[in-house]
Amino acid sequence: MDKVVPTAAQAVADVGDGASLAVGGFGLSGVPNVLIQALYERGSGALSVVSNNCGALDSGLAVLLAAGRIARVTGSYIGANKEFARQYL
Repeated sequence: MDKVVPTAAQAVADVGDGASLAVGGFGLSGVPNVLIQALYERGSGALSVVSNNCGALDSGLAVLLAAGRIARVTGSYIGANKEFARQYL
Protein backbone atom coordinates (compact mmCIF):
# COMPACT_ATOMS: atom_id res chain seq x y z
CA MET A 1 0.00 0.00 0.00
CA ASP A 2 1.38 3.39 -0.97
CA LYS A 3 0.89 5.76 1.96
CA VAL A 4 2.44 8.81 0.30
CA VAL A 5 0.02 11.59 -0.61
CA PRO A 6 0.79 14.71 -2.65
CA THR A 7 -0.71 17.33 -0.30
CA ALA A 8 -1.06 18.04 3.39
CA ALA A 9 -4.82 18.35 2.92
CA GLN A 10 -4.98 14.77 1.67
CA ALA A 11 -2.77 13.63 4.55
CA VAL A 12 -5.28 14.92 7.12
CA ALA A 13 -8.45 14.19 5.13
CA ASP A 14 -9.50 11.38 7.49
CA VAL A 15 -8.86 13.36 10.71
CA GLY A 16 -12.34 14.23 11.90
CA ASP A 17 -13.83 15.91 14.92
CA GLY A 18 -12.88 14.26 18.21
CA ALA A 19 -9.73 12.64 16.84
CA SER A 20 -6.74 11.94 19.08
CA LEU A 21 -3.39 13.13 17.75
CA ALA A 22 0.21 12.63 18.83
CA VAL A 23 2.11 15.68 17.59
CA GLY A 24 5.89 15.69 17.40
CA GLY A 25 8.34 18.45 17.99
CA PHE A 26 10.05 20.04 20.94
CA GLY A 27 9.43 23.70 21.58
CA LEU A 28 9.07 25.12 18.09
CA SER A 29 11.54 22.68 16.48
CA GLY A 30 10.30 19.75 14.45
CA VAL A 31 6.63 20.71 14.72
CA PRO A 32 4.52 19.62 11.69
CA ASN A 33 3.26 23.15 10.96
CA VAL A 34 2.06 22.33 7.44
CA LEU A 35 -0.11 19.46 8.72
CA ILE A 36 -1.43 21.58 11.60
CA GLN A 37 -2.40 24.32 9.12
CA ALA A 38 -4.13 21.69 6.96
CA LEU A 39 -6.12 20.52 10.00
CA TYR A 40 -7.09 24.12 10.71
CA GLU A 41 -8.24 24.64 7.12
CA ARG A 42 -10.16 21.34 7.18
CA GLY A 43 -12.10 22.53 10.22
CA SER A 44 -11.39 19.54 12.48
CA GLY A 45 -12.31 20.26 16.09
CA ALA A 46 -12.75 18.77 19.56
CA LEU A 47 -9.27 17.31 19.15
CA SER A 48 -7.36 15.51 21.90
CA VAL A 49 -3.66 16.23 21.55
CA VAL A 50 -0.58 14.62 23.06
CA SER A 51 2.45 16.84 22.58
CA ASN A 52 5.36 18.37 24.44
CA ASN A 53 3.61 21.74 24.37
CA CYS A 54 0.78 23.55 22.63
CA GLY A 55 2.75 25.89 20.40
CA ALA A 56 3.59 29.53 20.94
CA LEU A 57 2.40 32.82 19.51
CA ASP A 58 0.82 31.97 16.16
CA SER A 59 2.66 28.77 15.32
CA GLY A 60 2.35 25.06 15.95
CA LEU A 61 -0.66 23.83 17.88
CA ALA A 62 -1.35 27.41 19.04
CA VAL A 63 -3.21 27.87 15.72
CA LEU A 64 -5.72 25.16 16.65
CA LEU A 65 -5.84 26.17 20.32
CA ALA A 66 -6.68 29.81 19.55
CA ALA A 67 -9.44 28.66 17.18
CA GLY A 68 -11.03 26.55 19.94
CA ARG A 69 -10.36 23.31 18.08
CA ILE A 70 -8.48 21.52 20.89
CA ALA A 71 -10.60 19.97 23.63
CA ARG A 72 -7.85 18.24 25.61
CA VAL A 73 -4.06 18.44 25.83
CA THR A 74 -1.69 16.00 27.43
CA GLY A 75 1.70 17.68 27.59
CA SER A 76 4.63 18.54 29.76
CA TYR A 77 5.23 22.25 29.18
CA ILE A 78 2.91 25.24 29.08
CA GLY A 79 5.80 27.55 28.23
CA ALA A 80 5.24 31.00 26.83
CA ASN A 81 1.83 30.25 25.34
CA LYS A 82 -0.39 32.68 27.23
CA GLU A 83 -3.59 31.35 25.66
CA PHE A 84 -2.72 27.80 26.73
CA ALA A 85 -2.02 29.01 30.27
CA ARG A 86 -5.30 30.98 30.32
CA GLN A 87 -7.36 27.99 29.20
CA TYR A 88 -5.53 25.69 31.60
CA LEU A 89 -6.17 27.93 34.59
